Amino acid sequence: MALDLRPNCECCDRDLPPDSLDAMMCSFECTYCRDCATSVLNGTCPNCSGELVRRPVRPASKLVNNPASTKRVLKAEGCAPVKAA
Repeated sequence: MALDLRPNCECCDRDLPPDSLDAMMCSFECTYCRDCATSVLNGTCPNCSGELVRRPVRPASKLVNNPASTKRVLKAEGCAPVKAA
């Protein structure tokens, strides 16, 4: 099963297209932009406490049969800063 490649940051709703190098995710595919992941969340997912790493880019030719998700996930209250451990 392919990664969802969610289309936006859960904190600020910034668009994150499938080829974005600024998309970060945890092992549960929670998705954030690089700015929120580093400056607000300190590299830690606020949902599962997992590490946030750069999301891989799916080659455009593979998006035809394995499209990115169009379902936007957004925290209505935004993301509270995560304290560094």
